[in-house]
Amino acid sequence: QYTHRRGARSMAAESQVDYDQDLDARGLNCPLPILRTKQMLRDMTEGESLRVSATDPHALIDFQGFCDRSAHELVAYDEAEGVFTFWLRKGPG
Repeated sequence: QYTHRRGARSMAAESQVDYDQDLDARGLNCPLPILRTKQMLRDMTEGESLRVSATDPHALIDFQGFCDRSAHELVAYDEAEGVFTFWLRKGPG
């Protein structure tokens, strides 16, 4: 299990991570995937999980940086055929 935001790793070998909300940010470029993610997280309850799909080639760096600078946790991520999938857990605040 990838429970620490700095320790999140690709989980291509695993097929599913539970989530409460889903955000499709495919086709959006920086900073829109992060901005939409912030909007979704704002309306969620602490501890809930959000799955985000994005195609921005810088998404991995952006999401890792976002979680490092916020109370939210990057639980896991995956990349397949140019689509990045991120699982985040809403932190306090």
